[in-house]
Amino acid sequence: MPTPTASPPLLFASGETTQPEQTDSERLARSQRISATSALFSPSAVAKIWGVARGALDRASPPTEMPEYTPPGSSSYSYTAADFWTSGFFPGSLYLLLERAKVYPGHFPIEKLHVEKLRYACRWWSENLHVQAHRTDTHDLGFMILLPFQKDYELTGDRRSLDTLVTAANSLASRFEPRVGLIRSWDTCCTKRYAFEDPKADFLVIIDNMLNLNLLYWVSAQTGDLRLSSIATTHAENSLKHHIRHPQWSTVHVVNFDQETGAVKEKLTNQGYADDSTWSRGQAWGILGFAQCYAWTRKQAFLDAAINLGEYFVSRLDDGDGVPHWDFDAPRPTYRDTSAAMIAVCGFLCIYEATPEVRFLSHALRILDATLKMSLAPPARFRDDGSDAVDLGSGGDTILLNATINNHEFAPRRWADHGLVYADYFFLEVGNRLLGLGLV
Repeated sequence: MPTPTASPPLLFASGETTQPEQTDSERLARSQRISATSALFSPSAVAKIWGVARGALDRASPPTEMPEYTPPGSSSYSYTAADFWTSGFFPGSLYLLLERAKVYPGHFPIEKLHVEKLRYACRWWSENLHVQAHRTDTHDLGFMILLPFQKDYELTGDRRSLDTLVTAANSLASRFEPRVGLIRSWDTCCTKRYAFEDPKADFLVIIDNMLNLNLLYWVSAQTGDLRLSSIATTHAENSLKHHIRHPQWSTVHVVNFDQETGAVKEKLTNQGYADDSTWSRGQAWGILGFAQCYAWTRKQAFLDAAINLGEYFVSRLDDGDGVPHWDFDAPRPTYRDTSAAMIAVCGFLCIYEATPEVRFLSHALRILDATLKMSLAPPARFRDDGSDAVDLGSGGDTILLNATINNHEFAPRRWADHGLVYADYFFLEVGNRLLGLGLV
């Protein structure tokens, strides 16, 4: 087993080191516990999310637009409609804070933000997502619906949230095509380079879709509807076959199928540098997605896939700083993607929980530490006047900087080097996962 990375001072508790001769995984993991004073658990991270959320709480009706990204050169969020694929990430972030406040209160600034007020904000911000569960024109219902409403049901027992999750799972399952063995991702896709405008002619599936399978597995476990879990497993098996380049274990972003025969028509990219390059966020989606599938199914092929995709990811962290570029093959110098970093960290923690082999924990902490050193935005703070008001300061709305939505040269919307709602979501999830693993 490879020697773990030395403990970076930003994250690890002082006075603890990892010696090369140590081989016991449990003992090594204990030596890499995260300091409770890390930026992961700082009041600033909570203040950032709350500062954005608080601005909508005095409105007459719940938000119909959700934070997505800070435009390059700006520190304030741009918002998109609640029917956009990223709409669940900000409410999901609030629910991650609620989980931390209720389950791990020692790592949440209770004295600054009352739990019941936070719970109200969670419901307020997610209210207009319930109706999205009925949609059958998108594969992104895992991101839109699962992130807020799974936590709501698990933390509060709210029956409406469970009903919304069941509806969303069945809506997602309706996009499964047995002849292809996959869930359709996009009905259409148009860039400056290509146009797929007829769903009958093309069946587009992206690696990102691996993250929406969790919705099917979770609802199947709650309801006993094995049809849903069977669809999820079949999709994962076929994505493993078609979205992975063997034997190197890099990922393809988009695969286009003939929906009559299931034959592959072409493989291309929508957000990476080139059709044959490796888009780092796509690779991270694969790591976490296959690790989650293994957690549900215990199919060794899924765990092997997550591990091999992860080792490829780590092998491409050049420049010695541990923060992924937006595409591993894009000419340097180029932009980073902190959302890819945080998704990959979640994936490695999921693998570590399954094995547990300490090299995966070391991979996670190396990337996490490097990202915080390079891309942590200047802090926000709760005011000292006894209220829950926030001063965002010069750092703006997001916890992390240096994300990249899409830097493909033919993209209709090209944004790089900015804050991004799902980079922050997975940052918070990393903290909760570490708490759940007892590593704080």
